[in-house]
Amino acid sequence: MAGTTERTETGTRTRLVKGPGMLLLWLYGVMSVGAASRSVYEISAKFDEAPLAYTLSAVAAVVYVFITYTLVRGGETARRAALVCCAAELAGVLVVGTWTLVEPSAFPDSTVWSEFGYGYVFIPVLLPLSGIWWLRRSRTA
Repeated sequence: MAGTTERTETGTRTRLVKGPGMLLLWLYGVMSVGAASRSVYEISAKFDEAPLAYTLSAVAAVVYVFITYTLVRGGETARRAALVCCAAELAGVLVVGTWTLVEPSAFPDSTVWSEFGYGYVFIPVLLPLSGIWWLRRSRTA
């Protein structure tokens, strides 16, 4: 299919970072650094102001880091893990995004996924959609 393969000791591993996968990796890497930095600062400096929002930002950071790792790792198992994680990420963005619009008082401060990623130019809602598309397309035969 679309993913190229490389030989390893245990067989072949599908490369996930060719073509559009490279852009996806770059975006997940940037989001990993941004969400992790943000959540570390918020949790260490002002956690008592909005614990739910800051915890959700930390969860987003963990999701982004895991997907970044699986894209770099490559292989069919990593591709499937990243696909599941992208689907969970999309569900999280939709739930948190809707929650922040319906019940804004629950979020005295925003999260990475607030208002579907409005503070991040909607990248948090577009990224998992792109990831799902790419990971399904790069499936091995």
